Amino acid sequence: MSTMDLVFWRHAEAIDLELVGDDMLRTLSPRGEKQAQRMAAWLDRQLPAGTKVYCSPALRAEQTAKALDRKYKVNAALAPLAGVEDLLQLVQWPHASSCILVIGHQPTIGQTIAHLLAMPGQTCVVKKGAVWWLRYRERHGEEETTVLSVQSPDLL
Repeated sequence: MSTMDLVFWRHAEAIDLELVGDDMLRTLSPRGEKQAQRMAAWLDRQLPAGTKVYCSPALRAEQTAKALDRKYKVNAALAPLAGVEDLLQLVQWPHASSCILVIGHQPTIGQTIAHLLAMPGQTCVVKKGAVWWLRYRERHGEEETTVLSVQSPDLL
């Protein structure tokens, strides 16, 4: 039986684009900083020690990642408007041997979740700062993708 956990964390709330002019330089808002801290505390209790963490190169995503206080790697496959296939190739779905956390953006995260849950042509709405935790497993020759948890920072 093989299993893989893939955890999606959308960056927390950021300041408006008009304030900086460059989407990649948007920082977390004060509310976003609180969202990131609350979700990071929950994730830190739940994630296995060997979890690999990948993060978008956008500043707001890196600030979200830093709240978790674990090592992470920045990867362009998670940049704003990145593709589903780029993300899945990065995380080696469904064959990675460890839990993987990706910190990125809508619509890519929602499109990837919809793809993995066989919801063709759809995008799951993932709120800012929220986490979706999926598990893939093969059991008795059957492949399954299960939603283990969906968490919103506003409810923690």
